[in-house]
Amino acid sequence: VQLQASGGGLVQAGGSLRLSCRASGRTFSGYGMGWFRQGPGKEREFVAAIRWSSGSTLYADSVKGRFTISRDNAKNTMYLQMNSLNPEDTAVYYCAATRSAWVTPQILGKSAYDYWGQGTLVTVSS
Repeated sequence: VQLQASGGGLVQAGGSLRLSCRASGRTFSGYGMGWFRQGPGKEREFVAAIRWSSGSTLYADSVKGRFTISRDNAKNTMYLQMNSLNPEDTAVYYCAATRSAWVTPQILGKSAYDYWGQGTLVTVSS
C-alpha cells in the first residue's frame, strides 16, 4: 500500500486549500482513511477520517465546519477541503490508512493506522 499526499502550500488566513491523497497497491473498500497533522513543536494530531466503504466521516473539533473530507472511489483518492484557514492550521499534513475496525475513539488515534503518506506542508500566514 502506498499513499501519496499533495496539495499543500502557502495561503493567507481566511483562504482555502484542497489536499489530495492518492492510494495505490490495493482496493480500499475495507479501510478507513484519515488525515493527521503535525505543527511546529507539536504532537501529530487527528484531523479527519472517512470510512471508505460507507463514506462515514469524523472530524476533530478544531476543524469541524471548516474542513471536509471526501473520497473518490474511481480515482482511489481521498481529499481534504480546508476552508477558513488560520495560522493555527499550519502543519505538515499526513494521510493514513487503517484496517482497524471503525470504532471511536480508537479510530481517532494515530496508532490505529497501518500506512502513512509522506506528508505535505501547509503554511497559513496571518
